[in-house]
Amino acid sequence: MTEMDQQPTREAAAKQRFFAIGLFRLSGVFILMFGFLIMLEKFAFVSGDKAKLMGAIIATVGMFQTIIVPKILARAWRTPPVDGENL
Repeated sequence: MTEMDQQPTREAAAKQRFFAIGLFRLSGVFILMFGFLIMLEKFAFVSGDKAKLMGAIIATVGMFQTIIVPKILARAWRTPPVDGENL
């Protein structure tokens, strides 16, 4: 397979990876908002100090998923440099 044949495949993979990173960020924001709503005791299933602790844990997971996970995925999916190309 020549490089010309691989170009559409690489572009399709890049689009899928870009979409996946965006989806992780968006879902992380939703998890973060859910954690804040729990901390504000907007749900009846948890209240008091338990709500603050549970909300903080869930918000921390959402923050991690919004900020750290996309960076890890981008680093893992980075295209290796072509021979002779300097970074």
